[in-house]
Amino acid sequence: MSVTQQNPRALLIVDVQPTFCEGGALAVPGGDAVAGRIAEYALSRRGDYALVVTTQDWHVDPGAHFSPTPDFVDSWPPHGIAGSEEAELHPALAGLRPDARVRKGQYAAAYSGFEGVTDDGTGLDEVLRSRRITDVDVVGLAESHCVKDTALDAAARGYRVRVLTDLTEPVTPEQGRAARDAMAAAGIELTGSGARPAADARPDDQS
Repeated sequence: MSVTQQNPRALLIVDVQPTFCEGGALAVPGGDAVAGRIAEYALSRRGDYALVVTTQDWHVDPGAHFSPTPDFVDSWPPHGIAGSEEAELHPALAGLRPDARVRKGQYAAAYSGFEGVTDDGTGLDEVLRSRRITDVDVVGLAESHCVKDTALDAAARGYRVRVLTDLTEPVTPEQGRAARDAMAAAGIELTGSGARPAADARPDDQS
């Protein structure tokens, strides 16, 4: 029996975009390397997931989220501009073909993927529930911001959540530690991508 049959699980790939990688407007150290690892994982483990969803910052006019004098807490330099090459999915994900694409932050700040919608206006929660998803694995950029907020929102909505810690990077090590503390406190499992969910290891799977 496949993992997706036993325990409907989604892979949420958060904001893996050039704007958050080396050379981008808000580069996260190690972003390009993470994008490559995520692409390899997603392609090799596609059969483990009932659904693969990508999220993107897709800013049109997000108001005070952009600033010429950003504080890097509530305001930021322009990034993820809708329609720009930097806002597209990272080239490493070119062969991914996700089941759904969610874009967020068009006209306001948005960190969690649950604040975004697909092209037809469907929210992420509705996308997941329409496929009876119960568990989600979260990867992407940045661990300290949009990955954390997406994972916390998923847990608050009742999903069982794992963050695959080798498939994400924080803006800074200090912010990464704070994010992991917050996620652990919310009951989110922090694990490597090589770990199989405990609920998926059943006696009748052994051969």
